[in-house]
Amino acid sequence: MDELKNRLVVRGLLKNIESKIRDLNPSSPLKIMEVCGTHTMALHRHGLKRPLSDAGIEMLSGPGCPVCITPNEIHEQAIALATEREGLILTTFGDMTRVPTGRGSLQTAVPAPGSRVKLVYSPEEALEIARAEPGIEVVFFGVGFETTIPGITLTVRRAFEEGVDNFSVLTAFWLVPPPLRAIASAPGMRIEAFLYPGHVSAVIGARPYRFLSEEFGIPGAIAGFEPGDILLALSSILDQMARGRPEAANAYGRVVRRDGNPAALRLMEDTLRIDDAHWRGLGLIPKSGMRLKPEYARHDAKIRYDLHAEYHADDLPGCRCGEILQGKISPPECPLFGNRCRPETPQGPCMVSYEGSCLAHFKYRA
Repeated sequence: MDELKNRLVVRGLLKNIESKIRDLNPSSPLKIMEVCGTHTMALHRHGLKRPLSDAGIEMLSGPGCPVCITPNEIHEQAIALATEREGLILTTFGDMTRVPTGRGSLQTAVPAPGSRVKLVYSPEEALEIARAEPGIEVVFFGVGFETTIPGITLTVRRAFEEGVDNFSVLTAFWLVPPPLRAIASAPGMRIEAFLYPGHVSAVIGARPYRFLSEEFGIPGAIAGFEPGDILLALSSILDQMARGRPEAANAYGRVVRRDGNPAALRLMEDTLRIDDAHWRGLGLIPKSGMRLKPEYARHDAKIRYDLHAEYHADDLPGCRCGEILQGKISPPECPLFGNRCRPETPQGPCMVSYEGSCLAHFKYRA
């Protein structure tokens, strides 16, 4: 681990990447999408964006921030629960309360009598509140990819087995591979390679990304989060380009196994069903989300409270977060960036979430 953060090692890897790009001699900078929001933040925090750009690699953010890709309509369902239903505790993570919508945000919403919004650090904490207050409804607004889905569904299963009937989850569960197919299939797609997420891949393994190399001829590599991890994955991608044999390489072998995490995958299969889902910027993507199975209906807030959404325009006027999540533009190209849209006055979720591209660009901009 220390070697992956060592400055001399990092400089050596950067020089190696520069040499490989010279050998490839591309006519323009290579456009590589880092799918994961944590990679976006790591690239900025470790100061890799500029040297990679100088070497000839343009890193573009992808749809790997769950707070960001959740459509406003789902955020508004949570706001409706807190403001329109009496005697309800809506629990969620801190970032989720600050996302601006046409109805404001959970942070600015005025709860109904006897209701409140409470920040928690885990779904288990929300379940503990429901155990302690059996006379009040407790809803956990649970958003996440394959990394966090198992933990949330384990909490649901515990509530089911214990008979904690005042606990439910407003789910916004997303699967990472389907939106990558949507991006790869889009007309005028300009992504030449993918840097695959480490945390998600620890659960699902490398196999789910193979379609990108086999069907679309797009190279990619799973990366960890130290600067050396990221550079080794990019080096693997450049090797694939040089050989003309794209693949879904695993450059994070100390964590990611070929078949992922069987226990987590089995838990998801037992408690959830695959469903079509709406993504900010990408619209409706078939089989890209998950919902609780019918036997867990009493713990499904959408069923319990008869919640429905009509999906329209995702972003507030002027905000281009949806385009940023598709890799079409970078944050500074949004006219609101750094002006009306700042961390203290966010106009979209990409400036709210710690994994948001706009926040990373703003925090670490030169």
